[in-house]
Amino acid sequence: MEYTVKELSEMAGVSPRTLRYYDQIGLLKPARTNPAGYRLYGPEEVDRLQQILFYRELGVRLGEIQEILAAPTFNAVKVLHQHREKLLAKRRQLDRLIANVEKTIAAKEGRIKMTDQEKFEAFKEKLIAENEGKYGKEARQKYGNDSVDEANEKLMKMTKEDYDRMTSLEKEMRETLAEAFKTGDPAGKEAQRAAHLHRQWLSYFWPRYSKEAHAGLARMYVDDERFTAYYDQEQPGTAAFLRDAILIYTRNLEE
Repeated sequence: MEYTVKELSEMAGVSPRTLRYYDQIGLLKPARTNPAGYRLYGPEEVDRLQQILFYRELGVRLGEIQEILAAPTFNAVKVLHQHREKLLAKRRQLDRLIANVEKTIAAKEGRIKMTDQEKFEAFKEKLIAENEGKYGKEARQKYGNDSVDEANEKLMKMTKEDYDRMTSLEKEMRETLAEAFKTGDPAGKEAQRAAHLHRQWLSYFWPRYSKEAHAGLARMYVDDERFTAYYDQEQPGTAAFLRDAILIYTRNLEE
């Protein structure tokens, strides 16, 4: 069976403009164009659109989707299994969050008592959900779904003691950064110590350290106004100073 742009857009829940754009960039070409000039899509194109939408749901950029689908090793069945696993992981995360919220409501209403450990688990679920809502899309596009999922899993396994050490380390990093900022020298001893403390702090979230990723995150602190506002809240210019310090730090690691 063949579908026009209008028919396929209604069936797939995307706009006709989106389908035309996918055609324009070569991501999803119609099977043929009829004499009247209408784009027509067949079974293969429907399957390809399904794959595209799966990847879009997972936050993958269009350029990356195009590369994945064009790869000689692309296996549609294998990819569907991977999609299924990722969606199941998302569902498990949502189920845990819902269960913790319900338990917290019951505790607030006096129907049950929550242990400190249970409260901490609920807090971690809430933190992950908030981070996903604020930065999830950008993080998944920049670092990939697997890296973000691993980071979330690492946070979920974090103990209360680990969390306390992590928050203490962040406090030390912010204080060191504030003192370094007064010197105006991102290559100075205090600034480089702040960059190193920042690296140690990241180890509580990242599955593995990469100087390239560290430098990329530093640039995001200035490129993304949300991060800039966070670091500049006490002293404007701190985000840019931290970026410069980290870029110097990561360059020195390469030498």
